[in-house]
Amino acid sequence: MTTAHAPVVSIRERYRDAVSDRWPVTVMPQPDELLSSWLHRLAYANGVAPKAFARVLGLNPGMWSAALDLRLPADIASLLRAKTGVAPDQLAALTLSQDLPEQFLLPLRYNGHRDRSAWLQFCCRCWSEDAQPYFRRRWRLATRVSCTQHGCRLRDRCPSCHGCIAVFDQAELVPQHYCVACGYDLRRAPIPYLSPETRTLDRCIDNICSLEAIARAPSGPVLVRRLLGMPGAGGYYSAMILTSLSTAARAYCADRLSRPSEWPLDYATDDEKDCKARRLQRLIPPTNDHCAWIELLANALGRRRGRPVVSEGNELGIKLPDLLGAYARMSPGPGRRVVQELIGT
Repeated sequence: MTTAHAPVVSIRERYRDAVSDRWPVTVMPQPDELLSSWLHRLAYANGVAPKAFARVLGLNPGMWSAALDLRLPADIASLLRAKTGVAPDQLAALTLSQDLPEQFLLPLRYNGHRDRSAWLQFCCRCWSEDAQPYFRRRWRLATRVSCTQHGCRLRDRCPSCHGCIAVFDQAELVPQHYCVACGYDLRRAPIPYLSPETRTLDRCIDNICSLEAIARAPSGPVLVRRLLGMPGAGGYYSAMILTSLSTAARAYCADRLSRPSEWPLDYATDDEKDCKARRLQRLIPPTNDHCAWIELLANALGRRRGRPVVSEGNELGIKLPDLLGAYARMSPGPGRRVVQELIGT
């Protein structure tokens, strides 16, 4: 007969002494990660559901993490630095405070209207490749309807229940890529079709609409107004502005604007077309001339309904499809080597 050995009990340090003042698990921010996304991942890694994590930070429930994206109070920033060891400059880089145009941020709205905007978008292809799926900061922009890396259209709703993204309201301990309402794995969401013309327009707008470029360009305010007015310029959703529409509705507006078939027919002769091509080549500015590109895009968006051009002359009267064609030749899309970048050259 074998005698069972009694368990050995030893005195070890207290748990709170072992982890010091830090939370048990530290999660490092990912490239271009949104602050709320990092907070959700941090909560999950430490065994706390996002909805309950609001109380850990001394906040009330609701869109608590989305509000922190816009403004991170000093006391919460100090708490996060102390509990995670993440440097102040890393925390600041997660917010929306500096390098994204605030006029184009999707509003903090959480409703069930399918054609109305939700506060956040996602790319299911990015998430299927991420070791830990996370939200990118640029997915908060209304001017962004496609993924920079994959070129596919973004989503702002669950394809299963059509609910908006609401990780801040997640009461269960599950990763943030699962729908709060129905539990659907958003990595499996079908990829919506997006035309090549729309992808080019989306990439062009994203590249030239940095906050710094718009702020210093004389035509910057005009471009901001015309981008926000794209629904009306496209002949659909005319009573609404860009930030009030869903991702699908904004993609539809961009598609109508960017397609050559949506513009008046061109009955020019071959000689006139050759002359037009040479003129277009002459008017396209260098990639580092941000002000000129902003003016060209503002003019092209304003010509749909006889709106006046930004400049006094007629030289800049370029149709949007022609402008996008010239831009596409200068800046290849995702999946190919980019020869020249509009911003940062």
